[in-house]
Amino acid sequence: QVRLVESGGGLVQPGGSLRLSCSLSGNIISTYILGWYRQPAGSQRELVATIQYTHATNYADSIKGRFTISRDNARSTVALQMNSLKLDDTAIYYCYARNRYTGLEHWGQGTQVTVST
Repeated sequence: QVRLVESGGGLVQPGGSLRLSCSLSGNIISTYILGWYRQPAGSQRELVATIQYTHATNYADSIKGRFTISRDNARSTVALQMNSLKLDDTAIYYCYARNRYTGLEHWGQGTQVTVST
């Protein structure tokens, strides 16, 4: 069974930085596309970024140039470096894994990121 465990959320001022991490256990990481989604209060969950096993990346337009997704296949982890944070980045951030053969999706429990003065 695949399990995703996130860490690194918190409170930060506008313009600040945070780094989220997620560890994947229970299966072969090469099978999975990894990523991050977020859900602001009262809104739907939205894509932030994804990364393939080959390290090819895809970003939402709203965070391009500010956030960087990376993965360490040897350690089965995925990270999201968030710089120049804005008030609108406030949300619960979810780690995500999708089996690239079956399409089966897995989610972490979520970690709160709050950008506030």
